[in-house]
Amino acid sequence: MTFDYVLGGIVVLLLLGYLLYALIRPERF
Repeated sequence: MTFDYVLGGIVVLLLLGYLLYALIRPERF
């Protein structure tokens, strides 16, 4: 299913973005 790959990619991008945001702004955590 193509939808599964799209959903998985979105989740991975969200997790990577969250980790990068946490590294850039550690005072928020």
